[in-house]
Order: sequence, then C-alpha cells, then structure tokens
Amino acid sequence: MAKFEKAFPFSKKWLDDRIALSTLERVLATEYWIPKNINFLWAMGMVLAVTFGILLISGIFLLMYYKPDVNMAFDSVNYTIMREVQYGWLWRHMHGVAASVVFLIIYIHMFTGIYYGSYKKGRELIWISGMILFITFSAEAFSGYLLPWGQMSYWAGMVITNLFEGFSKDILNGALNFPGLVEWIRGDYAPGDAMLTRFFMLHVLLMPLIIIGAIVFHFGTLRIPHVNNQDGEEIDFEAESKKYLAGDTKGAKVIRFKWDFLSKDIFVLGVFLTFYFYLVFYHYEFAMDPVNFDPADGLKTPPHIYPEWYFLWSYEILRPFPKDPGLVAFGFAQVIFLLLPFLDRSPVVAPASRRGLFKYWFWILLVDMIVLTVMGKLPPEGIFNTIGTVAAVVFIALWILLPFITMFEKEKKDK
Repeated sequence: MAKFEKAFPFSKKWLDDRIALSTLERVLATEYWIPKNINFLWAMGMVLAVTFGILLISGIFLLMYYKPDVNMAFDSVNYTIMREVQYGWLWRHMHGVAASVVFLIIYIHMFTGIYYGSYKKGRELIWISGMILFITFSAEAFSGYLLPWGQMSYWAGMVITNLFEGFSKDILNGALNFPGLVEWIRGDYAPGDAMLTRFFMLHVLLMPLIIIGAIVFHFGTLRIPHVNNQDGEEIDFEAESKKYLAGDTKGAKVIRFKWDFLSKDIFVLGVFLTFYFYLVFYHYEFAMDPVNFDPADGLKTPPHIYPEWYFLWSYEILRPFPKDPGLVAFGFAQVIFLLLPFLDRSPVVAPASRRGLFKYWFWILLVDMIVLTVMGKLPPEGIFNTIGTVAAVVFIALWILLPFITMFEKEKKDK
C-alpha cells in the first residue's frame, strides 16, 4: 500500500500523495524539453488550444438561449441572442470569429509541419493525430453551421448530406450500398427538425468530447519523440537536458517547456488575441454569410450554394467534375493529407527550402489550395470554371507525384 503522510487537505503535498501531481508536472512541463532553434510558428498549438477554449466557453453561453427547433432556431440566434440577451451579440461574435480563425491557425500549423518535415522519423503519430483533429474540427464546424437555420445553413446541409448517397451507391459500386443512408443521417427525407436536433447533439456533446480526446492524444504523441526544429537536427534530448540541469543553459540545445518556452507561447498568444478581438469588435462580418441572415426556406434555392471559406478548397475539387469522378476526387482530398508520412519517401528531415524538388512541390501545393479556395466562392462559370478545374487536377497530380519526387531525393542523398 502507498505511504500517505499527514498534510493539509487539498494542499500540494496532499494531492501529490494521491494523484502524483509533481510527477505529472515533471513529465508534462518542467522536464519536457523543447529545442531552442524554433520560431513563433511552433506556438500555433497553444493558440489552437486557447481558441478551442474560447469556442467552448462562448458556446456554453449561446447554448443557454439557443432553441434546437426549426420554428425557433433562427429567431433564437438572430433576435433573442443578438437583441434581448445582454452581451449576447458579443458571445455570438466571439463564437463565430473563433470558428473561422481556428481553421486559419490549423492551416498555418499544418503547412508549418509540412514545410519543416515534422511528420517524419518517428513523428508519424504526431501528424496523424493532428489530422484526426482537423477532421473532427471540420465535423464540429459543419454541424455548428447548420444550427442558425438560415438559408445557407439549410442548403449547405442539403448538399453535404447528399454526398453520402453518392459515396454509398456510386463510389462503392453497390458493394457497401446502404439504402436510405441519407434519410438515416437526416432523420427525414429532407433537412428538418430531426436533422437539426441530431446535428445539435453532435455539435454540443459528441464532437467536443471527441476533440478533447484527440487533443490529449495529440499532446501525448509529442511527449516521446519531442517536437521537431527549424533545421531538422537530430537532438539527443537526454544528453542536452542534463547539460541544462547542470547549469550550462547557453550550451544546451534545449529549454524547459515551463516557463522558458511557455513564455514565448504566451507572447505569441497575446499577439493572436489582439488580432482576434480586433476581428470580434470591428470585422466580425467576415465570419457570417449575409445569405444566412435569411430564414431557411426549402422552396427557395440560393443562386449560388457554397460552404464556409475553410471548406472551399475541397468543395472546388468536387465541383468541376461529373458526379462520380467528382466524388472520387472529393474523397481523395479528404484522406490524402493523412497519408503524407507514408507518401514522402525521403529520409531527409529539413526545411522544404533545402529539399530540392520538394521545395517546388510545397509552394505549388500552397498556392494551388489558395486558388481552389478563391474559385470555390465564385460561380462555376466561364474562366472561373476553367481555373477551378485546372487547380483541382493540379492538386491531385501533386499528391500522385509526391512519392516519385521524394524517392528521387532519397537516391540523390545516397550518392
């Protein structure tokens, strides 16, 4: 049996005897080592965690007044919360802006990992757990977009749920055909009360629980291989941490997470929050589609249906092609990032600027996704349709070429 010493209830010693508080602090903070040669982009993880906290807190306040009913949802958001509840407008602006900004931070975090090769050499699970987080955040965002029950919410829900019918019938060629899959998801033949309440449950309960679990898993995968650094240098964390603890803090290549690196995190977080609250108070409209301020009407189709900006790139990959090829391309876009550690065949861990052809691959991919995002918001007509089609083909081609590009890089290194 463990030995318990007398201590004041709920003091640090009392808690330490029961839940190993000092061990937990040592493992997660005081003896968790971070490379010195990293920049502010490595703080995006902390920024994401804080933004998720803002979404949780603001969501709780909105939940107090929101009505998950097709007859009351629109008014509960646009009238009750925005006009009757004191500071209700602030909580809605905070929630809406955070829901958009969180994806901006996610994309910065993703492309930082790709640029510096932070998914390689034992860090595959870090990348995979991060992509699981991206998928769960996407599901959370989509379920939340439906809740105001405006025109774009209704029709975006109609279009996205219709995709499941295409996947079950066309793509799987009848092998895994689920009759009535779309109706099962909606709870009815068309978006209505059943669908709204189901997506409400997903948004406020199931998806947040999954996201919290995925965040814990993601931080857990960071603990053993540690984070990457700007040069892709292999660091002996055990030896370098001994140097640091012995007093050679300048000579050591690592610093403590607490408070050395955390102070840098907090500075970057302060800059981010300044930018975030500027958007909340002065430019919140970018996160709120004007069409969605009209009540949902199943008999009146908007002239141009599109998702939120953070889904536009994958939507544009679906749109230019006929139904079946489009569904294949869309499915390809959803899973391909998850496979990056296995498609990149090079053993080189270095910034993209020092990786030959991969440098061009990275920048073409980044520019191509920006083009896809812009084209996804525009009507698929004339030159816009042509540009969107070319950009979608380029996206698919880049990922097909990646193993060959990186295999060549590997051969070059071996020589």
